[in-house]
Amino acid sequence: MPTPASSSDERLPGHVRHLIVGAGVHGLSTAYHLARDLKAHGEGDGSDVLVVDKTGVGAGASGIACGVVRNNYFQPAMAELMAACVDIWERHSEDLHYHGCGYVALGPPSQESDLVAVHERHQRIGYASELILGEDEVAAHMRGLFADWRAPGLTVCLHELQGGFAQNISAVRGLAAMARREGVNVAAGVEVTGFDTDAAGTVKRVLTDRGDIDVEQVVIAVGPWIKSLWQMLDLPQRLDVRQPDGSVARDRDMWTYWYLQEGEVGVDPRSFVTERGDLPPVLHVDSDQPLRDDDGRLVTDEPWGVYFKRDTDGVQGGASPIPKGSEYVIDPYPSASVDAGFADMWSAALSHCMGRFEGTRAQFLDVRSGGVGAFTADNFPVFDYLRDNVFVAADSNHGYKMIAVGREIACVLRGEHSSLLHPFRYERFATGDLHPVSHSPYPWS
Repeated sequence: MPTPASSSDERLPGHVRHLIVGAGVHGLSTAYHLARDLKAHGEGDGSDVLVVDKTGVGAGASGIACGVVRNNYFQPAMAELMAACVDIWERHSEDLHYHGCGYVALGPPSQESDLVAVHERHQRIGYASELILGEDEVAAHMRGLFADWRAPGLTVCLHELQGGFAQNISAVRGLAAMARREGVNVAAGVEVTGFDTDAAGTVKRVLTDRGDIDVEQVVIAVGPWIKSLWQMLDLPQRLDVRQPDGSVARDRDMWTYWYLQEGEVGVDPRSFVTERGDLPPVLHVDSDQPLRDDDGRLVTDEPWGVYFKRDTDGVQGGASPIPKGSEYVIDPYPSASVDAGFADMWSAALSHCMGRFEGTRAQFLDVRSGGVGAFTADNFPVFDYLRDNVFVAADSNHGYKMIAVGREIACVLRGEHSSLLHPFRYERFATGDLHPVSHSPYPWS
């Protein structure tokens, strides 16, 4: 759990060329890459970039994220963007506390076509992964990694040889340090309270509780708090969404909230290794098999899915989130955001997969995890200018892993085109140029 940075009494500048709101992965990555680009092109340096956050570095979604970095995306645009993101995680692994241990997605027959398509796309874009088909073949592959693997009925395995996870708050603090080394000012305890615009809608001044700042460009990267700043910019809360077939879904909520179900069991992390003694890959299991606890009681006979990885103090992961509607969330990180039965279900799933996790329900840790995600009208990110000089990075809960988005935003701020961000423009809701949807139960897939 991140410890918020204390407020600073340092006086804010009255003017800055580039103001970034939000000190999470998107905001800090944008600041770091923009400072480097400005210097490289003789257009300025990090002193032209200011990051403000109402609490501090990593105090929001980025600091509490599970930290998984993967490229298991059915959507071509997501896969191409994530390949660029993984490259940055790998190149800065030490600063970002990143572990490139891989990622394994397993599923029943209903998942086969999706994972085959993902693997074919990996091959086209040069992203390293292996595809295993057939229940016996999948079981053999997994027992080669873990001798006690015992999950039945899985007929497809996509093993990403890239990907892995990062230590959440440590990675964000490392990214902040990278930005500061480039001369970026990161100011904690600064809350944005409004925007002054001219007749054309261009933001001329950002109002904060520590004073007003004249700006040339603004980047909004505030994770689940996006709805409140969206309102300050007088952007539409509801919209019509044109579908690929030409029909129109009328009056859809721009933002809906989902409680993210994540947790941790306090087992010795050293007990979760591969047969070779290596750090295990992140595991994601979707199953249509009945799920029972260690006493044989039925937990669910509906399809279920979980993901889990080794963490500092045990094994951490989660399951499909819970929709909460479009109401404004005062506290996006409530003390209890999981379903009442989540601990039973998730612990049973761990045991279902590996014998070493029998009895872990008693070691489930009652700690804050997960929180709330703000999802767009189609559950995919919006990365676009929403005012002439205001770029919005609204990640729809995909954010932590997408560290390359900041690099692409930095290019756009300098007047360049980003082919990676183009598919995530706001205009797609009106044109019907939406992302394809997979068979996964997760809204972000």
